[in-house]
Amino acid sequence: MQAYMKDIAPFFGIKATPRRELVKEHVALHGAPPLTELPAIARSAFACKEREMHHVALDLLMKHARKLGPGDLPWIEELISTKSWWDTVDALAVHVVGVILKRHPKEIARWNKRWIGSKDLWLNRTAILFQARWKDDTDRALLFANIDRHAAHKDFFIRKAIGWALRELAATDPEAAKAFVKSRKLSPLSEKEALRKLA
Repeated sequence: MQAYMKDIAPFFGIKATPRRELVKEHVALHGAPPLTELPAIARSAFACKEREMHHVALDLLMKHARKLGPGDLPWIEELISTKSWWDTVDALAVHVVGVILKRHPKEIARWNKRWIGSKDLWLNRTAILFQARWKDDTDRALLFANIDRHAAHKDFFIRKAIGWALRELAATDPEAAKAFVKSRKLSPLSEKEALRKLA
């Protein structure tokens, strides 16, 4: 696990299914934590060395994402920027940030502007990906503007995110995704990922 994740952190070696079962067993015995305690729990988990602890925090946040609001985004942003790698960033971007912003659309412009213009590539990736599960509700203009902002980015994770976001759009609006790819000069990786299911 540690080698696969490029030594981002040490691992206990507990796979996802038994990890989630342990959390489920703990919640059954002790009850779910109050929402007011989630920031402290998440920060405490991310302060641990082992990656599974970070994923325990993600499991809790994803389970309670619909109960969170814009006021929680500052500390969620903090987690995105802590020991950042695709596994934690993508879960937070798609399954936590995306859930919050879809329920609070008036907050999108503010946070998107902050993240897409950040010097932190993981916040850039968050801006590109947070709509990944929105299907027909995806704001295409916003997505395309975010991609245009970083289309020439040299980092693998940004290029991969661009392709993934477009592939998700293609699942519900293949013509829009194909037209966008055709009209832009994207990296080969982004283009390949975007069109992979449309070949």
